[in-house]
Amino acid sequence: MLKSCLNFLTSLRLTVVLLGLALILVFVGTLAEVQLGLYQAQSQIFRSFFVYWSPGGSHLRIPVFPGGWFLGLALLVNLLAAHVKRFQFSKKKIGILLTHAGLIVLLLGQFMTESYQVDSQMLLDLGKPKNFIEDSRRHELAVLDVTDPANNKVVTIPEALLVRGGEIQPPGFPFSLRVKSYLKNSEPTFPMDPRQKIQASKGVGLHVLLTPLPEVKTMDDEEKPAALIEVLANGNSLGDWTESLWFTSRRPIMILQDWIASMEKKVGVKMGVSPDDPQQFTVAGHTYEMALRMVRYYKPYTITLLEFNHGIYAGTDIPSNFSSKIHLSDPARGEDRDVLIRMNAPFRYGGETFYQASFLPGDQSSILEVVKNPAAITPYVACGMVGAGLVTQFLMHLFGFFRKRAQSTGIPPRGNKPAKNLEPALAGKRSSL
Repeated sequence: MLKSCLNFLTSLRLTVVLLGLALILVFVGTLAEVQLGLYQAQSQIFRSFFVYWSPGGSHLRIPVFPGGWFLGLALLVNLLAAHVKRFQFSKKKIGILLTHAGLIVLLLGQFMTESYQVDSQMLLDLGKPKNFIEDSRRHELAVLDVTDPANNKVVTIPEALLVRGGEIQPPGFPFSLRVKSYLKNSEPTFPMDPRQKIQASKGVGLHVLLTPLPEVKTMDDEEKPAALIEVLANGNSLGDWTESLWFTSRRPIMILQDWIASMEKKVGVKMGVSPDDPQQFTVAGHTYEMALRMVRYYKPYTITLLEFNHGIYAGTDIPSNFSSKIHLSDPARGEDRDVLIRMNAPFRYGGETFYQASFLPGDQSSILEVVKNPAAITPYVACGMVGAGLVTQFLMHLFGFFRKRAQSTGIPPRGNKPAKNLEPALAGKRSSL
């Protein structure tokens, strides 16, 4: 039984089948990007052990095809098992060993990248220091005690709990929150819109109604979730608040402000509300705020935008170059310096890479893409190992071919010329004497 299992794992047929399935997966995943979008296709097809199918109107998830992680793991096991069973170390196989080791490093590095890479962004306003970055694909509900402006107490609730709904008790706070509705993506709408929508009894959501939208399909767009949350204190309801990225994220706020202005112009009535107004309530003499925002990662350093430059190609609005001059302050490491971040010239610090990604209208705000990938160097190492292994194996075969050719033709290799036989010439000279 064990021998049969080992034979199956080391089989060349298994390798061919896995490679064939990988080709099918890449083909299907590429087509699925049209319907699901790049991010969702990667998550559901390439960054999973199985591709699932759900019958219409059902929450069942039936595995129908192996996913990218399953095929990558299976190929890795197949390669390692084949080495354990068949490989015998010798000088003639150094190149093969190095090539296969490079493939293993490549597979492991890709798995680490998919598992541990964090993509986030930092939006910098001119002259304002910042000590956190934000994950545009993950969200959280922040509940703040702002009674003391100099010392806020913050509790964050992950998005998974909001999606689940029900009642949530923020630790250390004298009230609970009841999630009455949650939208993965949303947009502002008119009161007479026949679609489902959420409207609050307090705060900005009293005037701004939100309706659900499908999940985004492009990598350069961001979802704008929304939640209708009821605050409960001592068994009594304090009202419902609408929390959304429309009220906390800069770009959605700018879009919503334009939408409100157009609505006010259309109906001729001032709504008297701003999207970024704080959503506050009072319990037991303390003032609290709620905000649905991107997940934040706080850093031990601060970055301040000193200058932003933006250039476009003549006659177009296509960016030709843009750059941010920032000031880095990290007392723990003794860093206090200016850095220029340009297109194709990122800044690397603290295990993270800062890229100049975008900006907001007005050239007063710059957006840096921040990538943390502990396995970033593995593709370079793997490609170097594979290249060195192929070159080594090729040269060993080439020199071996030359040696065999020299032996078969009687022509010695260059550098090993035999001494000339002078006997015939000397014999001729003696006969003439």
